[in-house]
Amino acid sequence: MASKGIENSLTAHTRYPDMALALEVAGKTDVGCVRTNNEDNFGFDSRYGIFVVCDGMGGQAAGEVASKMGVDVLLDYFRNEITPMETHSLNGEPSSSGAHSLLNAIQLANRKIYHAGQEQNGRNGMGSTIVAALVRGNSLAIANVGDSRIYLIRQGTIQQLTQDHSWVMEQVRRGYITLEQAQKSEMQNVILRALGSEEAVEADIEDLVTLPNDLLLMTSDGLTRHLSDEEILTIVEASHDLEQACSRLVNSAKDRGGDDNITCLLVRIVDRPWYRNILSKLFSGGPQWQNSI
Repeated sequence: MASKGIENSLTAHTRYPDMALALEVAGKTDVGCVRTNNEDNFGFDSRYGIFVVCDGMGGQAAGEVASKMGVDVLLDYFRNEITPMETHSLNGEPSSSGAHSLLNAIQLANRKIYHAGQEQNGRNGMGSTIVAALVRGNSLAIANVGDSRIYLIRQGTIQQLTQDHSWVMEQVRRGYITLEQAQKSEMQNVILRALGSEEAVEADIEDLVTLPNDLLLMTSDGLTRHLSDEEILTIVEASHDLEQACSRLVNSAKDRGGDDNITCLLVRIVDRPWYRNILSKLFSGGPQWQNSI
């Protein structure tokens, strides 16, 4: 449990011996300026290319429990995943898609959170949003439930890859209110989908392709409620490294009020030097170019 004023951050660098791409990662979570406990959780295991951010909800610390369960279940799923050719979806159909693997993992997390909420006193109705990314080579799979977001920063532009499952954004999509009205609405906290609210959940999934120097930003709404997409882009591009970018994003959201927990996870996809590819092929047992997390 995070207490007020306590922040958690983590950085890592992982390279893949059989791939031409490498990953740089940094993450940070902060309780914010108003809340007394942190219901956000994030985690990653870059050895398996899995990255997760969850934003919990529910009384009596249930949100913290739900978000931690969401992160832990997804990390464990891919750490123990069988080969893609042997993977099956929940309906028994074979699937080798990274997005469908994410879907299976999210459905498993949803069931565990739902049943934990049903079985434990005071935790009925606990839940969590989730955004998850699976990076393998130049393949990117993403999935989301709720209003946490994934952005792609590429060649000086920023694009939101996920769609918020919230009441206000649904009104925007239907043309009932404007985006500006949504950003000022008192209904921003109302989300339409969450892990643990029902025994099954509908997640948005997508398979994409990455380019060298692509940067993924995964974040809870405690950040995006205070910073526009353009402000996020400016802060990230002005930072010397990913760790500094995370700190500046979190601090900027706190400067605007920080009325919610704030979490961001940055993942950069970079080229690996050409000579490392040659060395890894010529010298078995040589440098592995990978750091365990």
